[in-house]
Amino acid sequence: MYIVCLFQVPDDVDDIDKENLTDPVQCGNYAKDIFRYYMEREEKFQIEPYMSRQAQLTSNMRCILVDWLVEVQENFELNHETLYLGVKLVDTYLSLKETPKEMLQLIGASALFVACKFDERCPPLIEDFLYICDDAYNRREFLEMERNLLKTIGFDLGMPLSYRYLRRFAKCIRAEMKTLTLARYILEMSLMDYSLISVRESKVAAAALHLARRMKNEGQWTKTLEYFSTYKVEELLPIVHKLNTLITSPPKNLTTIISKYSHTVFHEVAKVKTIKNEVI
Repeated sequence: MYIVCLFQVPDDVDDIDKENLTDPVQCGNYAKDIFRYYMEREEKFQIEPYMSRQAQLTSNMRCILVDWLVEVQENFELNHETLYLGVKLVDTYLSLKETPKEMLQLIGASALFVACKFDERCPPLIEDFLYICDDAYNRREFLEMERNLLKTIGFDLGMPLSYRYLRRFAKCIRAEMKTLTLARYILEMSLMDYSLISVRESKVAAAALHLARRMKNEGQWTKTLEYFSTYKVEELLPIVHKLNTLITSPPKNLTTIISKYSHTVFHEVAKVKTIKNEVI
């Protein structure tokens, strides 16, 4: 016996959850409710541009920090959700607290440490994080920053993440792994772009998937994607163009993400030829 989902999917939309209604692992009965609730919570975690209030920080410093966090995520073999939550925690904290530049790495490491506790089965130890910071901070300073971070954000770690939306939207069209991985590469590159912090997580995820599909010549935005993402393609195009420009002209000397997705494990998607905005 199972509970019937209350959402009535239109006839021209592929109900991707229908086939999983009897599978408790897939949560087919609740997936639509979960993501609707997730989208409602996006408003609570919207971040407004904050660099004008940061006397010692620049968007380039933030970009360097994100590049370093990706490197840490790779070295510790962390979940991608952990990386995205870590970056979100950094931006949330910086939007609320003015920070000296010498504390930026400590904030990033502490944010990722908190994200590990939230999402990892076996999170790294504090000593591991102190080591990757080249012992620039001691244990007391690290723990103090962790407490400060959690107090500042109100201990609410259930933040909607673009990475989770991407996996959901990719499932809507039963995307091939290479297409999903290309979209993941685009989405991960978006973490470095400060101008995107105020855009809804679901919108960036949808834009990344649309760009990946256009790069793979897999068609336009479908009715199913429009239904589950809630976005029309016209709403996504400005973000799609921005993402396309980002991967076409990536930040110089910050190549961790490009190197990561140039590996065969990730189907070498960073090497996929980019396209012009006019053909998107």
